[in-house]
Amino acid sequence: MPTETPLDRFKAVLGGAARAVAHEPEIELAFTADSPSQSGKHIKVPMPARTLPPEQVAEARGFADGFALRLRYHDTALHGRIAPHEAVARAVFDAVEGARVEALGGRGYAGIAANLDVALETRLRADPITRARTRDEVPLSTALGLMVRERLTGAPPPEATAPGLDLVRDWIEQKAGRDLDALGLAIDDQRAFASLATKLLEDLELIEGDMIPDESEEGGSEDEGTEEQQDDQGDEGEDEGEQGQGEIEARGSEQDSDSEEGEGTEQSDESFDDMDGEPGDEGEEGMLPVRPNRPFADFAPQFEYKAWTTAYDEVIAATDLCDADELTRLRSYLDQQLVHLQGAVTKLANRLQRRLMAQQNRSWDFDQEEGILDAARLARIVVNPTLSLSYKVERETDFRDTVVTLLIDNSGSMRGRPISIAAISADILARTLERCGVKTEILGFTTRAWKGGQSRETWLAAGRPPQPGRLNDVRHIVYKKADEPWRRARTSLGLMMREGLLKENIDGEALLWAHSRIIARPEERKILMVISDGAPVDDSTLSVNSGSYLERHLRQVIGWIEAKSPVELAAIGIGHDVTRYYARAVTIMDAEQLGGTIIEQIAALFDAPMGRGRG
Repeated sequence: MPTETPLDRFKAVLGGAARAVAHEPEIELAFTADSPSQSGKHIKVPMPARTLPPEQVAEARGFADGFALRLRYHDTALHGRIAPHEAVARAVFDAVEGARVEALGGRGYAGIAANLDVALETRLRADPITRARTRDEVPLSTALGLMVRERLTGAPPPEATAPGLDLVRDWIEQKAGRDLDALGLAIDDQRAFASLATKLLEDLELIEGDMIPDESEEGGSEDEGTEEQQDDQGDEGEDEGEQGQGEIEARGSEQDSDSEEGEGTEQSDESFDDMDGEPGDEGEEGMLPVRPNRPFADFAPQFEYKAWTTAYDEVIAATDLCDADELTRLRSYLDQQLVHLQGAVTKLANRLQRRLMAQQNRSWDFDQEEGILDAARLARIVVNPTLSLSYKVERETDFRDTVVTLLIDNSGSMRGRPISIAAISADILARTLERCGVKTEILGFTTRAWKGGQSRETWLAAGRPPQPGRLNDVRHIVYKKADEPWRRARTSLGLMMREGLLKENIDGEALLWAHSRIIARPEERKILMVISDGAPVDDSTLSVNSGSYLERHLRQVIGWIEAKSPVELAAIGIGHDVTRYYARAVTIMDAEQLGGTIIEQIAALFDAPMGRGRG
């Protein structure tokens, strides 16, 4: 047997300590070179060097203690029900609750408190508060988390954050000083503490009274429509499973979705591969023919799947869903939220660029009649300017003749960190591939409404015929077209941060739509990557069809593409095992890993020989 190393012994001790702190015997602890994370009872902490430097040991202990305390003192379900909808308010609410949990854990345990301090300093190294020069540059979530920690523990904030914190301290104290003082009275009661935190958000004008989720109303979204929807089989499945898809968000987004449905952008997509008249399309991208040397039919296959109506479906450009000023604001918010992540993903993107550029070594045909002037023939031109064959032409490479499509799940369960990281990763990937001469298209898919929309209304009016098929209005979003430069599409990705955009997900139709776009491209090599966090879910459809209706269609579409299409299909699942659907897939348990995983998957596809590359 191999001898146990000091690192192994440290890991065992750290795992035991985490189980003791959390009062949870089933915790599993692992080391990681990526960002520390927690998923259920699985904890990943930074890996120290083999020599176990004291500062790295303390850092690992700090993250392990922090995650263990969260398991012990934090009720995730309660937090989700009470948390506000608006993104900035939610970030502050999360930070304040985190400060409560760590203050409880450090109370009476000097060693835990010291470990938590080290982990906090590590997290704050890349935080914008350490670089802030004006009040607008200070992230409120960080500032309030530090001030609550100061109130609850008496510990001053780390020195690096003091200048930034001073920029907003007086303003926060003036507006919400009493609220901060009151938080210490409810530190042992998460529900009471959350109520005081909500009052804090109100006084800081981050939320209004009518925006506060009422916990007593959970599971009873009333504003979906008529009394007819409250009886028979149509409602038996509607109120179940909505918890996992963001029912809180549904109430906050109904009014927004109603206004969007009146914009007049409806489009019938009867055959799934007919892209005529797409909003924002310039008339050529979706009309290019498939190359004749590809063994592929131009029409979509027939599946045992149907839509009740496609009259209310839409394919829409991101710029048509909100105005330019709002897109700019949303993009700025996205950048601010992910400053600390962008650096790590950018390093991975630079690594990808080096790998890709190495594959496209230039080769030239010399002695040509026209092309680029060959510097080696300058003397010949000076001696005899009439002599031809003094030019060179670069040979085309298979590498550059490639297009990549990213299809991003815009469902409600992606809300928060997953959709933010998906957006910024797609942005960085598009920028990187553009530098390498590879065109990239970014698409999203969701529905126009929760629980059916106008499709369901027409079904109800028709007397509820059995087995109606899909009963919701799909919304397919074009964030960036393949031929569109990255600089023009950059702000469009901010739309994913818009409150109320993310609803339900019908993956099979979205995959067919994305496939129909990429297959019409002229490039020789076509790569389609899907980013999702779960199986297809639409309550209105599943309540009146079989429970596997959408999933079975998705499997049929995937099987058809992987077996018959020249498109190379890959998938990344966030917290959900997508390997049971896709032949080439990877599952990540933490959204923080998404940026690196996308880069590695794309690099692996380019490293592989051209073709579908099964396995």
